[in-house]
Amino acid sequence: MSKNLSELSGRKGLEVNLFEELGIASRQTGTPSSKDLDRIAEEFLIGKSITYGTATFYDFMKPENQNKKVYICNGTACVCSGKQDAVQTILEKHVDASEIGHMTCLGRCHENGAFNYQGKNYSAKTEEEIAEILTGTSQSNQDQYIVKSIGEPLLTAPYLGLDAHYSLLMKVLREDPMVALNEIKLSNIRGRGGAGFPMGFKLESCKNAEADQKFIICNADEGDPGAYSDRYLLEQRPHSVLFGMMIAGYITGADYGVLYIRAEYPEAVKIVQDAINELVENDLLGKNILGSQFNFNFKVIQAQGAYICGEETALINSIEGQRPEVRTRPPYPTQQGLFNKPTVVNNVETLAAVHTILTKGGEFYKNLGTAKSSGTKLVCLDSFFNNPGIYEVEMGTPLSTVINEYGGGFKYPVKAMQIGGPLGGLVPVSKIPELSIDFESFGNAGFLLGHASIVCIPESFPMIKFIEHLFDFAAFESCGKCFPCRLGTKRGHEMFKSAAEGTSKIDRELLNDLLHTLQIGSLCAHGGGIPLPVQNALMYFDQELKTYFKAN
Repeated sequence: MSKNLSELSGRKGLEVNLFEELGIASRQTGTPSSKDLDRIAEEFLIGKSITYGTATFYDFMKPENQNKKVYICNGTACVCSGKQDAVQTILEKHVDASEIGHMTCLGRCHENGAFNYQGKNYSAKTEEEIAEILTGTSQSNQDQYIVKSIGEPLLTAPYLGLDAHYSLLMKVLREDPMVALNEIKLSNIRGRGGAGFPMGFKLESCKNAEADQKFIICNADEGDPGAYSDRYLLEQRPHSVLFGMMIAGYITGADYGVLYIRAEYPEAVKIVQDAINELVENDLLGKNILGSQFNFNFKVIQAQGAYICGEETALINSIEGQRPEVRTRPPYPTQQGLFNKPTVVNNVETLAAVHTILTKGGEFYKNLGTAKSSGTKLVCLDSFFNNPGIYEVEMGTPLSTVINEYGGGFKYPVKAMQIGGPLGGLVPVSKIPELSIDFESFGNAGFLLGHASIVCIPESFPMIKFIEHLFDFAAFESCGKCFPCRLGTKRGHEMFKSAAEGTSKIDRELLNDLLHTLQIGSLCAHGGGIPLPVQNALMYFDQELKTYFKAN
């Protein structure tokens, strides 16, 4: 992190944003020209090495992206489905292989066969449908999935219209900000992005920080393969997310909300911007909102393809136009975040829950779920379930109930599930009866609830190939800031790739040392988290894996 670069990037505020300018320069060819990089560097008074270094980091700005026409999803759910090779073969009948790139993940985990073409996401069904999409004669964008609430719908409650939804805002703005903060603290809501950090603590920390400007950031860079709950909220309940950000701004004294939405969700970008425009048209944004002294505006920033931007400090660096490397902490973002100003970063689902908390009260929300995991959670089920989709369940709901009753069980034989993204635990099906949907149940059993996305690993998928895929993903998406992650994930990938190909066997002691170094030496949860699923695999699938290891 460079404080000076943060200040220089913030000179023009958010309206003329360095990162956005780099994205605009990439639109025509897929990567900014040297002339554009030089121009932007001069405009923002930063070195040319900064604009070059930033642009070459992202999937959709780096030179390798130039002239790509189609992007195939290579997320874990699609890989395990076994459909992507067929999609590639079909696409190559219509476009040159050099014009095909990859995205991770498109949020089509409920049906797979996912690819992006001309800024829209599709799921492959037949060769004829793909041909229709590429020739512009298709009328279908598919994307049918179940959204169901088990119990009273909160996050999935019907949207009742702008006036009804924002009538609560008028009530909140007439009260002291501490009233809303106390309700959020009482609710005991914890961050739904994976870390489970108390929302109220972040808001209070930022509120108490002294500064002339503060920011609220919605981390909508939902990059965990298997998770598409944030996409659902952004596309079908955008006003719940926007309302939560406005309340966070009122509590902390922030006057700007930034929605950092991943490039892989192009439809969400447009839908959220349309919702913001609706607020502007109805005088619910800007200065002196509803006759109060509260001022607030929004800015939507479309990401450019980097999983690490799901980490809050890397995301802040990204908005500033720096390479999205993880920052050392302290200082924490609530004291020194975007443009060196106090900043609260919250996940989409966390912010979307605020409307319910303030409508029904913090006590109501706290009484849902368990003592330490309050409220409801959106759980995403992939295409291996008979009833794939998003289910809103009360925290503490047995995992077996979610899988067998709501999900309808598995379509095909499954041996394990990765729950909580690529850094989440690898749960063998034998453990299903012992777990419930809450942070403590998973943590105590040696797993991780995270985003609560469930990706199934079929019995036919070799575990050695799955671990190779995880390490490949981790190495490709590492920000490179710290040596343990940058080097360790690559060494892990090489180790398992060679074993899978039969060219060498794995030294168990060397692997244990590698996992230990990653776990304790990495700067953030990216490198520190990848050992968990590997250790789970070694524990529960030793019989399948032992032939790939050297004899003791």
